[in-house]
Amino acid sequence: MLSEQSAATVRATLPVVGAAINEITERFYRGMFTARPELLRDLFNRGNQASKAQQQALAGSIAAFATHLVDRPDERPDAMLSRIAHKHASLGIRPDQYDIVHEHLFAAIVEVLGEAVTPEVAAAWDEVYWLMGNALIAIEKRLYEEQGGHEWREWEVVERVEETADVATFRIRPVDDRPVPGFKPGQYVSVQGELADGAHQIRQYSLSAAPGAGLRQITVKRVAEEGGAPAGEVSDLLFGQVHAGDVLRVSAPFGDLVLDDADAPLLLASAGIGVTPVAAMLGHLAESGHKGKVTVVHADRSPATHALRADQEAAVAKLADVEEHLWYETDSPLTAHTGLVDLTGVEVAPGTHAYLCGPLAFMRAVRGQLLGKGVPAANIHYEVFGPDLWLGQD
Repeated sequence: MLSEQSAATVRATLPVVGAAINEITERFYRGMFTARPELLRDLFNRGNQASKAQQQALAGSIAAFATHLVDRPDERPDAMLSRIAHKHASLGIRPDQYDIVHEHLFAAIVEVLGEAVTPEVAAAWDEVYWLMGNALIAIEKRLYEEQGGHEWREWEVVERVEETADVATFRIRPVDDRPVPGFKPGQYVSVQGELADGAHQIRQYSLSAAPGAGLRQITVKRVAEEGGAPAGEVSDLLFGQVHAGDVLRVSAPFGDLVLDDADAPLLLASAGIGVTPVAAMLGHLAESGHKGKVTVVHADRSPATHALRADQEAAVAKLADVEEHLWYETDSPLTAHTGLVDLTGVEVAPGTHAYLCGPLAFMRAVRGQLLGKGVPAANIHYEVFGPDLWLGQD
């Protein structure tokens, strides 16, 4: 809980800090990477830095956390913290790295706001930072303990499956004989790729087959350069160069978008490559004999771009009580809709829990339609691929 004195100061200065937060985060990253270039080379996503998506996500998380502290002082934004902590744990973030971030973030705050950063203001925002930082450190410690620490383990690609023209599935098994960590449907792993310039860039990929299916499986979409955003360095490496017999460096599973084991009605909504965690969820539901109603919603450009379509159809066929609704922008078969997702004619059972994964615009639209159908906000869960630009907007 934020101290009473700091809460008053943060409340008074939040508009000023909020107005400058994007400039602050840009200067923060620039200063930190100048002093510690290895962090950009081997830890932070260079593509998200170039597109400024990471700066926006950091700005959103700081503003959302500070606003929460002053508006709801007796609550902690656990959903937001959990999402960040899982991502940090998949990267292997250490407690001492919060000191590095603190040093350069507060240098950027002073640089941008100047004399407005009085000792009182600095102390109040320092308290905000460490309330958030220490909460994340504690959650990450627990996650590491559950997984026996963080390590990069070698996994061999035993099969590569071409899903679409720009999506491939890699089925992998550990090179050593140690036990394979379990995972929950919806979780992801990090993959560390060594690039031509010697950088070790890290990306997260959902485990796209149900737990207990034997081999682990990730499904990767090659990210093309678009709208000034750079191409995906690791996805391009995996898609263009990795085949059966190659070895990947993979983390333990993390991620908090996971199914509840209860037989409550479910709605699983995905778009594009967002189908990957949903495919694992569907596989798990089919194998475990889920009794509740399952509504499957998927949107794609066309049937030809619908990755894991066969896996999705096979799981749907095994479920006892299921409805499937597909939307394609072009080439829609008679069994699918044409255009964007519209849930007007889709029945949503009382007590439904919804799981969303796909582009932000898709998830916002589906979330709004579900709220309009009476689904409580607490029952709508989502996964953002890349920096979470939705933080603070739930």
